[in-house]
Amino acid sequence: MADELLTIPEVMARLRLGRSTVYDLIRSRRLPSLTIGRARRVPARALRDFIDHQIGKAA
Repeated sequence: MADELLTIPEVMARLRLGRSTVYDLIRSRRLPSLTIGRARRVPARALRDFIDHQIGKAA
């Protein structure tokens, strides 16, 4: 199950975006995330859905 929750640096690497841009996506609720204690995690499925949605908008 641990591989289903991505850290912010993992999301940054997959999207090739900076930290502030990833947090902006989270803050604007375009990229769902959850907090466990003080750690922010992004479900891998949410990241795939976000990418699919962006591809759909571009097509």
